[in-house]
Amino acid sequence: MTDLPPVNEKYTGTIGEVVLGKGDYIVGGAKGMPFLSFEHRTNRRPIVAGEVYDTLVDYPELAANMFDGRQKDPVEWAYMWKTLGVDMICVRLASLDPAKGGTTPEAAAELVKKISDKTGLPIIVSGCGILDIDIPAFTAISAAVTDSRLILSKVDEDEYKKLATVAIANNHVIIGFANLDVNLSKQMNILLTDFGVKKENILTDPLMAPLGMGLDYSYSVNERIRISGLMGDKMLQQPLICDCTDSWNVSDAINEEDPSLGDARLRATWWEAMTAMSAIVSGADMVIMRGPGAADMVLGYCDELRDVI
Repeated sequence: MTDLPPVNEKYTGTIGEVVLGKGDYIVGGAKGMPFLSFEHRTNRRPIVAGEVYDTLVDYPELAANMFDGRQKDPVEWAYMWKTLGVDMICVRLASLDPAKGGTTPEAAAELVKKISDKTGLPIIVSGCGILDIDIPAFTAISAAVTDSRLILSKVDEDEYKKLATVAIANNHVIIGFANLDVNLSKQMNILLTDFGVKKENILTDPLMAPLGMGLDYSYSVNERIRISGLMGDKMLQQPLICDCTDSWNVSDAINEEDPSLGDARLRATWWEAMTAMSAIVSGADMVIMRGPGAADMVLGYCDELRDVI
């Protein structure tokens, strides 16, 4: 009988670890590709974060109806996510935008503090996307939440110094946005570390395109970043975080006008779950989810796949 040649890859690099929350959550640390136990046992499940908005303005009604009314109170919404078994909460402070309410930095800080205290989970904080408004809010939030390491989202190569300064001052974690570019992913890590952010305080967001909007390309980018890090590129060894909520913006996923497509809620749930699993299999250490059913599926699939393949 002919012996089969070994097929496992031997990597020289290890993905860095980032400590989150009160020190009770750690992301990263992989020494091989996900779920390939013949190469490296997957002892750490990818982290799943549930999304919460501070306003329902422009939030899709299809998704909102899946939370039994608790979406009207961001604190209760976040706590519902905890009862569903997620590891983190992603708080979107959309109401900082004057067009969506114009929430003050102090009010935003109070909300994030309440969610952190109520859930006891690590928090990802995302602003409204207007830098001059977001920075004062992030400053207030970072100072208010001192007993848990926040994740501040996110910076790009053009505007990173102001938010990086906030992260450094309060020892919080920052996300570098790479926009589907392996080289930019590396450049963001270089820029942030040169500015003074410790590597153990950096996550990389390579941009996760959902199914039907370029998932195959995102998968390739994630995989290339992860394999480069495992092969020893120290500037591509940051844990990857993938936002899968754009799945709810794909027209084929949320179409409610064509009855032949079936239940839109079920379809969108599967759409997001498959997007998230693609992200995880290609190397993501963390995923952000909008739908509770999709998050539950991802948690279950990850537990089933660990040390099986």
